[in-house]
Amino acid sequence: MHITELNRAVVLTSVSVASRVRPADLARPTPCAGWSVTDLLAHMSVQHHGFAAAARGEQARWEPRAAADPVADYLSASAEVLQAFAGADRPFSLPEIGPAPFPAEQAIGFHFIDYVVHSWDLARAVGTSVSFDNEVLEPALGIARFVPGGAARTRPGAAFAPALSERDGGLLDQILVLLGRSPDWPEPVR
Repeated sequence: MHITELNRAVVLTSVSVASRVRPADLARPTPCAGWSVTDLLAHMSVQHHGFAAAARGEQARWEPRAAADPVADYLSASAEVLQAFAGADRPFSLPEIGPAPFPAEQAIGFHFIDYVVHSWDLARAVGTSVSFDNEVLEPALGIARFVPGGAARTRPGAAFAPALSERDGGLLDQILVLLGRSPDWPEPVR
């Protein structure tokens, strides 16, 4: 499966989860330290808008903004990024990741791995689960293994926390621990 199709699958999964979010869920905590469901949806929306703008060769606003209806805003942003990625074939400028443009496939890969994890974050926060086919998780695990570690993961605003201790588990669990998430959230990894 091409990275655009993989990304589409995970974004549509996140849309399915977001569609189940109710107003009472918006203040709930998430696996993203210090973020509520509202904060997570705002982050996910701005990421979609930013990546979509980058795919179109435009400059993006990367600061989250409050939305009157965070779920509706997220659903709209999801449609925008899927449309922008559908024909993306030239390098993207992603200043929040690095100074040089990235090949489209690599840039979409950054988005893809983020939405594997954020789909899980949102699902856990609202008390549901998420599942992906191995056809999605195998390439995601490959990407997760290449995400740089070190001090960058301990800085405020880091995309991912430091990796946790490896453990037995399925592909999604392996991805989560590599990217600093406890598959047992809100319980710690044992």
